[in-house]
Amino acid sequence: MIEFARNVRLWFAPERVRDEGETPDYRFSLANERTFLAWLRTALALIGGGFAVDQFLPDLPWGWRVGLALALLASGALCSLRAVSHWVRCERAMRKGEDLPVSRFPALLSVVIALVAVAMVVVVFAGWAG
Repeated sequence: MIEFARNVRLWFAPERVRDEGETPDYRFSLANERTFLAWLRTALALIGGGFAVDQFLPDLPWGWRVGLALALLASGALCSLRAVSHWVRCERAMRKGEDLPVSRFPALLSVVIALVAVAMVVVVFAGWAG
């Protein structure tokens, strides 16, 4: 828990990451930043999908519409938080010369998106989308 709190502090003071280890090759730091931005694009797409389900499927039963929209919106929020957490953890690992951190989050996100996709297939076949 202490490590998590320390990482959260680094979200808002990234210059403090420089206090640890040695500066890695700038190309690795830039690649880490591009990965961070890719996660943010994914988060924005999920959030947009959540709003789209809510706004453009008014004929969908309320429970389905809200459930699918909330699943996408929550996935987007988690994805954006995970992006900054992963960026900090990778930057620290590179500076310390450690292996990059592993994560189950991509698998979890994939499963949630797959479940939403299956639910949307059910919606299309049931003809609820108008």
